[in-house]
Amino acid sequence: SSGINAEYGGSSATGLTAYITRDPETKQVVLQTGALVLSDNGVCCIDEFDKMDDSTRAVLHEVMEQQTLSIAKAGIICVLNARASVLAAANPCDSRWNPKLTIVENIQLPHTLLSRFDLIFLMLDPQDENFDKRLATHLVSLYYRDTTRTERTESIDSDMLRDYIAYARTFVNPRLNDEAGQKLIQDYVHMRKMGAGRGIITAYPRQLESLIRLSEAHARMRLSNTVEELDVNEANRLYKEALKQAATDPKTGQIDMEILMTGLSATSRAKSAELGKLILQSLQGKKSMKMGELFDTCRSTHKDGFTQTQYEMAIRDLLEEGKIIQTSNKH
Repeated sequence: SSGINAEYGGSSATGLTAYITRDPETKQVVLQTGALVLSDNGVCCIDEFDKMDDSTRAVLHEVMEQQTLSIAKAGIICVLNARASVLAAANPCDSRWNPKLTIVENIQLPHTLLSRFDLIFLMLDPQDENFDKRLATHLVSLYYRDTTRTERTESIDSDMLRDYIAYARTFVNPRLNDEAGQKLIQDYVHMRKMGAGRGIITAYPRQLESLIRLSEAHARMRLSNTVEELDVNEANRLYKEALKQAATDPKTGQIDMEILMTGLSATSRAKSAELGKLILQSLQGKKSMKMGELFDTCRSTHKDGFTQTQYEMAIRDLLEEGKIIQTSNKH
């Protein structure tokens, strides 16, 4: 197993996947693999994930879903293994987290890509004095060690930790037992029921696959070849904690998985439908209307107000349904 670190800006779509080059000695066309393929059976760490362009993100869809990479360049057609765990870090679009927006709106990443991550955690600055003191103490300790302090902290040697992880990944292959399998089924059904009463989908089959992977990882961490119920419980706890942070609707404070799956919360979809009705009412009895004029008319009559993004979303939905026709960018 191996680990590769990549930072967008220093790597492109070809740097992450594979690229074609010509051998300087034989002059033959050869295929050079990128970070994702080199990380096969390991971890690929990607920084500045939010700054990737669309072509680079499109590559990650196949890797994170199928664990393979299809190449068709310069007459070379092949499928490479990319069974890598992707650990990515992204910043909010305004360099500051807006608690009134969803994670998709804050990070500006496509929901089709976000939904492929097993766990999403937010690292926020709580502006707490105790937290600031612990963080500052840790950072200072990297450059200076206070010999007068008598506190003893237990630490694991980095070489030992590396060997431990390598041993677990190489020799431990856990399998589900009957109790763990039934527990996974019960947890998934329970997650589905959580949003049934509110008309919200709170789990998809992809989430069940995530729970299975997390349960196997926890059993491997224990160096156990059997996934037991305690592994499923820990995986479920981790997953629920991540959902509280990443899939909570800021308007209602409730978990809505469709934020990650479709990019829209239930309240946003309801507001878009309400705005669509208002647009149709404003167009009644008129042959055409300028987009700017229509926007101003709707805003003056809408009691709660709306954003430009919500307005464009409602227009797009009406166009797809064939209820309105756009003749130009202005009409």
